[in-house]
Amino acid sequence: MPCTWITSDLQLRLILTLFFVAECLSAGMEGTKTSNNSMQQLDNGNHSSVSTTSSTERKQSTVTLYAEVKTSLSVLVDTKAVLTCPPVLWPSVLVVTWEIVLRDKPPCFGAYRRDTNQTTRGNCTDKRITWASRPDENPALQVDPVAITHDGNYTCQIVTSDGNFHHEYHLQVLVPPEVTLIQTEKGTAVCKAAAGKPAAQISWTPEGYCDTEQGPYWGDGTVTVQSTCRWGSRHVLNVSCSVSHLAGNKSLSIQLSQGAEIPAHLKNLYITAPIFIILIVVGSIWLLKISGCRKCKLKKTEHTPVVQEDEMEPYASYTEKNNPLYDITNRVKTSQVLQSEVDGMNLHTIYVPRV
Repeated sequence: MPCTWITSDLQLRLILTLFFVAECLSAGMEGTKTSNNSMQQLDNGNHSSVSTTSSTERKQSTVTLYAEVKTSLSVLVDTKAVLTCPPVLWPSVLVVTWEIVLRDKPPCFGAYRRDTNQTTRGNCTDKRITWASRPDENPALQVDPVAITHDGNYTCQIVTSDGNFHHEYHLQVLVPPEVTLIQTEKGTAVCKAAAGKPAAQISWTPEGYCDTEQGPYWGDGTVTVQSTCRWGSRHVLNVSCSVSHLAGNKSLSIQLSQGAEIPAHLKNLYITAPIFIILIVVGSIWLLKISGCRKCKLKKTEHTPVVQEDEMEPYASYTEKNNPLYDITNRVKTSQVLQSEVDGMNLHTIYVPRV
C-alpha cells in the first residue's frame, strides 16, 4: 500500500514537470516570434505601425458613434411611421431586438436571430406595430396607422461581433385641433382650437382685449384652447383668428354684425328708450280715457232734471196745459205777482183834471 502511494506521487510530479516544461517552451517560442516581428516592423519603418493604430482608432470611434443614438420624432396621427436601426455591417449581425415602451402600458419586445433566421414577437400585441419588411434584409419597425396611444419610446438594439449598437426614438403623435370662430350676443368673438395635441397657440388680427384659456388635458393627451376677444369702442368690422400648431397652421375670418361691442351707456339707452316710449303711450291713452269719461258725466248731469221732470210728472204737465180751471188760476196768480211788483215800485197815479 505505501509503495503504491509513492508510485502515484512520483507519477503526478512527473506529469506536472512535463506540463511546466511545455509551457516554458511555448512561451519562449512566442517571445521569439514576437521579437522577430518587432524587428521586422522596425526594419520596415513606422508606417505600418501608424496604419494599424489608426485602423483601431477608427473602429473604436465607429462603435462610440452608433452605440447610443437618441432621436425625437413627431408623426401626424393616422399616418405611417418607419423607425430604422443603426447602420451596421449586416454579416456581423447576430441578434436584433426592438423594445417598445408606451404610455401607461408595460414594455414589450420583438427580436430576430440571424443564425437561426427566427423572429419572436414577444408580448407585443398591437398588430399595427410590425416589421417594415423581412427582418433578415431590413430590421426596421413600422407603425401603421399611427394612433394617439403610440406615444412612447422605441429602441432598436443590434448585437454584432464588433459590439452592441442601439438607436432610441421618442415618438410624439400630433393631433391637429378642430378650429372654430363665432360671434356671441355680447359682441365678442370666440376662437376655439379643440382636442389638439400638443396645445395650440391663438393670435388675433387686429389685436384686441383678449382672454385665452387652456382646458384640462384629456386622457389621450389632447387639450382645448379657447380665446375670447373684444375691441371696445373701436369700429372693427372684420377679424381673423390664427391658430399655430405643429400639425399645421390654420386661419379663420368673420365679419362682425355690429362692428364691435356696444358701449355700456348705449346698451342702457337702447334698453330704457323703448320702455319710456311705451309708458308715454300708455299714459296718454289713460289721460284721454279719463277726460272722455268726465265729459260724458257732465252731459248726463245737464239732461237728467228735464228728463226726470217730464218722466216723473207727465199727468200734471198735461193737466196744466189743457185744463181751463188751472189756466184761470195761473192768470190770477200772475196778476197778483204783477200787482205786488207795482206796489213795490211805489208808483203813484196822477190824476189830471179836465179843463
